[in-house]
Amino acid sequence: MSSVLIIIIITSIISFNGFKDSSFQSKLLFSPYAIQHRNEYYRLITHIFLHGDPFHLIFNMMSLYFLGEFLEFTLTSPLFYGKITGEIHFLLIYFLGGLFSTLIPFARNKDNVYYRSLGASGAVSSVIFATILWAPTLELNIMFLPIPIPAYIFGPLYLAYEFYADKKGGTGIAHDAHIGGAIFGILYVLIINIDKGKEFLNLIF
Repeated sequence: MSSVLIIIIITSIISFNGFKDSSFQSKLLFSPYAIQHRNEYYRLITHIFLHGDPFHLIFNMMSLYFLGEFLEFTLTSPLFYGKITGEIHFLLIYFLGGLFSTLIPFARNKDNVYYRSLGASGAVSSVIFATILWAPTLELNIMFLPIPIPAYIFGPLYLAYEFYADKKGGTGIAHDAHIGGAIFGILYVLIINIDKGKEFLNLIF
């Protein structure tokens, strides 16, 4: 079984438990105030396994499945890093991406007792943008759009929207976490294979 499927199963189990038990969910969600003032550092990771509702869970896990399976298969290929090293790279992209995605929200809200967030969106964003940089010509079938979009076009458009929505505010969505995850996914690929960055730039320009 792939790491992607294991993550999806564990995340689904914990998320559904959170749907049924609000106190369980409250103890694990991302709270910068609790991290800053009560040293509850585990929240930096545990929020990745929680979701607000079934649609939130399904959307994130579908995105993880379709792009994560591709990225995991590619990284574990003998052409690149092999089974063990490739799996390690994928898991680091996902979990460190989820951790990195909390940096901006934490800095903004560490003294805000009311701020709460949850979901794997930051970690999934890391996987998405690692995939985009690794395979920029990959065609992505985006929900609600009838035609596939090349990854190198989707990536910049998606980031532009996230920056706009973050600046505008009022959506109830942690756009800054999506941005943080995307940045980590891009940086990670550049660190392990700088040629992928060069290939992406050559494609764009």
